[in-house]
Amino acid sequence: MADDPTFPHVATLDEDGRLFQVTVRVGFDGIEHVGRLWFTEVGSSERGLPDRAAIPGRTRDDVVSAAKALLPDDLAKRHRRAIAEKRRFNGLRRVTDEIVTKIRYMNQVRVSVTAGMLDADGAAQEIELTLKQLHTLVDQLAPYAGVED
Repeated sequence: MADDPTFPHVATLDEDGRLFQVTVRVGFDGIEHVGRLWFTEVGSSERGLPDRAAIPGRTRDDVVSAAKALLPDDLAKRHRRAIAEKRRFNGLRRVTDEIVTKIRYMNQVRVSVTAGMLDADGAAQEIELTLKQLHTLVDQLAPYAGVED
């Protein structure tokens, strides 16, 4: 994951003799770029743990720079917090997050039509596609409910 441009490498953290790759996942919420640190044990096939705190920035590079500027002690504290707040139902959370993202996108499309930035026909097709994607995601919820991972 360290070479993955969608998860830029921030640092390597040594916690109690275990090495963790620290990366940052950056998204854009329509207003600002927001990053979350991820801690993945070196050599592990698991996804890793996300930090719950956001790292905001005006640009993606601002977020990555802010993450890289964190001191090793700050990274260690964030890692300990991530462990303490580890979610138990990650599959369900992942699908739920995708649903919320689709809903936000659908809302953004409607707002863009109202503001005259998108034509109504193109927006209608986009909303129809998003609704189909939402239905597919909702169908994926049941198998994840109550399953810890």
